[in-house]
Amino acid sequence: MSAEPLLRLDEIRVVLATKIPLDGVSLEVHAGEILGLVGASGSGKSLMALAILGLLPRAATVTGGLYWRGRSLLDQSPAVLRGFRGREVGMVFQEPMTALNPLLTIGAQIAETVRLHTAATRAEATRSAANALVRVGLGSDASWLARYPHELSGGQRQRVAIAMAIVLSPALLIADEPTTALDATTQAQVLGLLKEIVRDSGMSLLLVSHDMAVMAAMTTRLAVLERGRIVEQGPTTAVLEGPQSAYGRRLLDAARLEPRVARVEAAVARAEAPLLEVSNIVREISLPRRSPWSRPLPRRIVDAVSLTVSRGEIVGLIGESGSGKTSLLRLILALDRPQSGSVRLSGEIFSSARGADLRRLRRQIQIVFQDPYGSFDPEWSVERVVAEPLNLLEVQPTQAERRSRVAAALLAVGLSPEDARRYPHEFSGGQRQRIALARALISEPALIVCDEAVSALDILVRAQVLALLEELRGRLGVSFLFVSHDLQVVRAIADRIYVMFRGRIVEEGETTAVFAAPRHAFTAELIRSTLTR
Repeated sequence: MSAEPLLRLDEIRVVLATKIPLDGVSLEVHAGEILGLVGASGSGKSLMALAILGLLPRAATVTGGLYWRGRSLLDQSPAVLRGFRGREVGMVFQEPMTALNPLLTIGAQIAETVRLHTAATRAEATRSAANALVRVGLGSDASWLARYPHELSGGQRQRVAIAMAIVLSPALLIADEPTTALDATTQAQVLGLLKEIVRDSGMSLLLVSHDMAVMAAMTTRLAVLERGRIVEQGPTTAVLEGPQSAYGRRLLDAARLEPRVARVEAAVARAEAPLLEVSNIVREISLPRRSPWSRPLPRRIVDAVSLTVSRGEIVGLIGESGSGKTSLLRLILALDRPQSGSVRLSGEIFSSARGADLRRLRRQIQIVFQDPYGSFDPEWSVERVVAEPLNLLEVQPTQAERRSRVAAALLAVGLSPEDARRYPHEFSGGQRQRIALARALISEPALIVCDEAVSALDILVRAQVLALLEELRGRLGVSFLFVSHDLQVVRAIADRIYVMFRGRIVEEGETTAVFAAPRHAFTAELIRSTLTR
């Protein structure tokens, strides 16, 4: 580590209106090192990255010192900062689909970065883009350059985002939660790629994350950010093994998810008729024709899947991206119809129900999505959002009854009845997930499907939501089908798990037994990717 830091923040203070999201932050990044920045949502991690890049809102007031190779960045012109971004510092954002232009090919987007910062010709920029794609492991096939973001998987899009950030070989790469929404195997691949790039090029990496396991595997030094202040920093091993701050200890405690202890009542419930019974369900789609004269080829995306959920039970469903989990959920929720097989709720056929029977059965099953904000109408108040499932009732409640039920649902998830008058954008990520749970609970369902319901939450909020789910199961007797790519979370919350691979269930059993002795090679690889990262 060199004596002169590559990047230095000296008592940086950011004021936005009446808020101070960063308050006296001092930090150094040295050449060739991987520095981790960890903290809960709202601690100021992403804002610090934007401050380094000169991308703060115009209304923001910045004081203190921000230096690149000893040169101040705070008094530079916009033109100088535009040259600094991309050329000296690259940025990988949390969600690549929102960072990539859906109307441009990935080749054009990477080449654009080259042409903006150099005098390269179009052909030279295209060659640089192709080389960057090879560098991130997407191959040398020219067809990659012609693909659009929607044609790629989540892991491939993240690789494209990394390619765009490193195409000019910057000295520093900032990665803001680059693997949050990725499954365990893809996450391991992306993290391995970042580590390889740093090792081979001598580039520095500022890794922003709330995942302590990622920090332990990736970083050499670690800084802990709480409410805009660095409360602790030092060698990663020292910080993780003996945190000196109370906040650091809270983060570590929340990150240590204890394995699920088998419950006797769950085993008793399984002896009764299941609440949800999926039997040999099949879903096929037609692939594009190879020519105008050929027949469309079928592809089986859900292949003879069977599973059950008993009353009061929490069942996990795990699998990598593209394994068929989302397609299976659409069949379970009767949003798609299978080619064969059936879904039963409380013994009644749900997969082919229609009309009044379908509406009646829908009241028994609700869903909590991965991104609650994306599933809310931003113009609706929380009261209207939470009350929406009441439209499934045969007899509609009065306005007073609706308000009473909304208030009860909000209280059940730890929110206040007064929150009903507010709007979704006024809440944090964890609070919005609680609102989504309140909406799912208001129709008093027997089963709630949680689709990656905690993957985008920081570890403190994640622990709160998981505790809430367990509390609701015990108090209300609600069953949960918990879909996640995070095996640590599934191990902590689920009584039983199903493992899905290429459209099939390849393993099932009690959670502790599957983790202790996985029978299928794919399950073993998932567990290894999670526990060794």
